Amino acid sequence: MPTRVNALAEQLLETLEEQGYRSTSPRRAVAQAIANQDKHFTAEDLREQLPSLGRATIFRSLKLLVETGVVCRVLLEDGDLHYQLSHRGHHHHLLCVECGASQDLLGCDIEAVLKQTSASHGFELSGHWLEVYGRCKSCSSGELAAV
Repeated sequence: MPTRVNALAEQLLETLEEQGYRSTSPRRAVAQAIANQDKHFTAEDLREQLPSLGRATIFRSLKLLVETGVVCRVLLEDGDLHYQLSHRGHHHHLLCVECGASQDLLGCDIEAVLKQTSASHGFELSGHWLEVYGRCKSCSSGELAAV
């Protein structure tokens, strides 16, 4: 497990370096903490794991990782902003409101509808972010079994 985590942290840092950003000590610490996550996480989770780093440093690092596409934002139904590794390009999330599971929703069939709707209102679309809330298969089948 530690080898995989170290390799993932290095991959995050390499992506930053390829896009012209330095691999600073705080960024290395943040990358290592992110690589250790097994589910979505908050900036506060990282802050608890990295007490020597300031809040601003963690938020700047997360912002940079989101901008470079290696981390994505996940907005939970209650409004809490979480993050997770982004192994793919543009995507959305299916989020279980019961257990908190997150699943990447690949493909973006909604893009054409958004462009058409935006254009009809004289609005120039620059991007979008979509989270779909519901109950995962495990939680849904668990309720059926309990009935």
